[in-house]
Amino acid sequence: MTSSSAASSPVVVPGSLAAWRIACRLPSLLVAISPVLVGTALAWERTGRFDATTMLLALAAAVLLQVISNLQNDVGYTTRGAERHGNRTGLPRATANGWLEIEQVRRAIVICCGLTLLLGVPLVIAHGWPVLAMGLSSLVAALAYMGGPRPIAYTPLGELIVFIFFGIVAVAGSDYVQTGDVGMTTWMASVALGALAASALAVNNHRDVAHDRSVGRRTFAVVFGASASRAMYGLSVLGAFALLVPMALQSSPALLVPLVLIPAALRLQRDFAASAPGLAYNAILVRTFKLELGYAALLALGAVLAGWLG
Repeated sequence: MTSSSAASSPVVVPGSLAAWRIACRLPSLLVAISPVLVGTALAWERTGRFDATTMLLALAAAVLLQVISNLQNDVGYTTRGAERHGNRTGLPRATANGWLEIEQVRRAIVICCGLTLLLGVPLVIAHGWPVLAMGLSSLVAALAYMGGPRPIAYTPLGELIVFIFFGIVAVAGSDYVQTGDVGMTTWMASVALGALAASALAVNNHRDVAHDRSVGRRTFAVVFGASASRAMYGLSVLGAFALLVPMALQSSPALLVPLVLIPAALRLQRDFAASAPGLAYNAILVRTFKLELGYAALLALGAVLAGWLG
């Protein structure tokens, strides 16, 4: 661990709940919650169908997949020695700081994988092979992000994978397990939520571009540069709001409710573009997570209002 990362690390008791909270990256779980809310609400708005147990199963599985990805990221980064090179300014990693043992985290990953598969069994029984395919591919993607001989995190494909699995698959899948189908509005919403989820990873990779380059990670920001990274972030955030118009035209004007967040989105995009390199991006990352959750909550509210208004 570098001196700069040590200086910024909190005091944490090894093996404590605080150490596990750091490894699980609790703020990032908002990325998993948001698409399930939206997909479920849009399913109800379109068909009137809602099963609370199904929603809870989908929500728990989505959160566990994000936890698996975070734990794999923590331990995978440490085992590759990347934490010991350069001046990383990201959030602290539990295994790199010695707060959790690598084998502890690996056991937790296995347990979370087992729980995820168990939660998926009723959904597969009810809806068949499409749910099985979505679940298994999502699990493989979560493990492969920082696992295997060539992790996704070491390629420029990280944002694309997040867009697919925390947008397209998660939103459309949440609709599908409720209704056995996916509506056109849901497909558009899945693109919007995927873009917002990808923008959160873009903050991470933009913040760590110098460090990533020094350890051989070829993220989008490393390969295409800071200007392209800023452009992708702005397009992802603002594009999600632009998609509200065709969603409203397809379904109901009530789906325009998230437009109230445009001032916050514009401030966030401006701050991202103007921020100095370093720790300031950590606050922008948390704000991006919150923007996605706010967008999702208001879009789900709009869908409920649309259903009530007929």
